[in-house]
Amino acid sequence: TIFPDCSAESVMGLLSPGFRYVRALFAVTLLLLTAIAHSQDSDDLVVRNIRVEGLQRIAEGTVFNYLPVNIGDRIDQDRIQEAIRAVYGTGFFRDVEIRWETGTLIIAVSERPSIASFSITGNKDIKTDDLQEPLARIGLKQGRIFNQSVLDEVEQSLTDQYFSRGKYAAKVTAAVDALPDNKVAIAITIKEGDRAKIRQINLVGNRSFTDKEILERFELKTPTWLSFIKQDDRYSREALSGDLETLRSFYMDRGFADFNIESTQVAISPDKRDIFVTINLLEGDRYRISDVRLAGDLVLTETQLNPFVRVKPGQSY
Repeated sequence: TIFPDCSAESVMGLLSPGFRYVRALFAVTLLLLTAIAHSQDSDDLVVRNIRVEGLQRIAEGTVFNYLPVNIGDRIDQDRIQEAIRAVYGTGFFRDVEIRWETGTLIIAVSERPSIASFSITGNKDIKTDDLQEPLARIGLKQGRIFNQSVLDEVEQSLTDQYFSRGKYAAKVTAAVDALPDNKVAIAITIKEGDRAKIRQINLVGNRSFTDKEILERFELKTPTWLSFIKQDDRYSREALSGDLETLRSFYMDRGFADFNIESTQVAISPDKRDIFVTINLLEGDRYRISDVRLAGDLVLTETQLNPFVRVKPGQSY
């Protein structure tokens, strides 16, 4: 990209911190072009020394292990871009800059902070131990390198867990406090809120059976005077999945071999306290058994075996 009538400094000022990687590539490109333009000998661009600046906890050898440029290599724009991608791609650094000083390749880095402490408060429905293990797998654990994108993923993951339990008013917030020695303290605060209650379950398409015949087999219930004790009016995704399977079995066991649940809609009230479930189903034809026969190499006669066959003609399939 060409920026007419702009100095390098003014162009760099247009780039936000979120574009550090692009900024580093742009800056190094300018340096290389300048070096190449003033170089009379290709040996001027041969790497004779490599220096890493800005390291605190990470060993210099770790950077060299990922660096695709070695002493004796001749640098050019492609090699420098490759080097920046490799070092930045380790995930250890929030900023990477490469400088060139007559034979010396300088890798200037800014390490990501490490997590000094990590706490969760406000959770009652889910135990802290049950939360920490999956969060550690994501990367949120004391001693790990802190990454803001991981923290965003954690907030979304925790929110989804509460949503699956019917707590749609749950709010998960994370606070990050900077500490000395490039460390951070992370505090996650959870406001669980109340679990949404089922106000209505609508069945659409059931012609052969009444709503009462079907819904009395469901785990999910609309509020009754016993719901305060049984808590069966609280919505959860798992309970709905189980009820849909119950509904399917109910029809299949009564001869509706083509039965299908066409769609399921779950709507929530603006205050996130009430849930409305609508199930659209297609019953299909009801099949009955027209005939039953025994076939194959029978040790006993068909007459002897027939009394043990419970399936009879005329029954629902």
